[in-house]
Amino acid sequence: MGFFYGFDWTYLVFIVPCIIITLICQVKVQSTFSKYSKIRNSRNITGAQAAEYVLRQNGVTGVRIEHVSGSMTDHFDPRTNVIRLSDTVYNSNSVAAVGVACHEAGHAVQHAEGYLPNKIRSIILPMAKIGSQLSWILILLGLIFTAKVGFVLLYIGIVLFSLSVLFTIATLPVEFNASKRALECIKTSDLLYGDEYTGAKRTLQAAAMTYVASALTAIMQLLRLIVIARGRRD
Repeated sequence: MGFFYGFDWTYLVFIVPCIIITLICQVKVQSTFSKYSKIRNSRNITGAQAAEYVLRQNGVTGVRIEHVSGSMTDHFDPRTNVIRLSDTVYNSNSVAAVGVACHEAGHAVQHAEGYLPNKIRSIILPMAKIGSQLSWILILLGLIFTAKVGFVLLYIGIVLFSLSVLFTIATLPVEFNASKRALECIKTSDLLYGDEYTGAKRTLQAAAMTYVASALTAIMQLLRLIVIARGRRD
């Protein structure tokens, strides 16, 4: 079951490295955002104005841009067609703010254009929610019960968990594409110049790595569960 003299070696092998990578990515995104939040863009445009510009350049209408409290709480809500920008982005004229705002506007453009990976991700989402809610209950019951019943519950739990893993993987092309759209619009429209553009790019690249770390963690957790299940079967 993955235990050796009471020690769960699967956690050490599969999960601990992911925790370390995730922490490194979180520190990197926070430090990068903090660095470029201190640099004012030469056009003096705010995050909200930058997001509005991206929407206008792509012919997207009917999207509201709202302020939301907090830091790094920026997101696009496709259910209400609203871009919500945080305290450090909405009214900020920093290089980082422009990059983040344009990224969220990129999500709005994806939604308006019916971007295929975004549609796939939306289809997976309800199943992933069910999987994340039920999987660990069934996995724990599968580890508690013995013989065939426990084995069946364990594998059903693993299958359900794999749906949430699939969702984290499906998120990657959506996030990468939103950043690509943002940077292309920033560059072609001269929203930011030279080192300012480089700062926005580094901010978005650092943020993207957190999604990579999340997907890696989910995949390794799934592999860990499979190893435990096979050990239980043997």
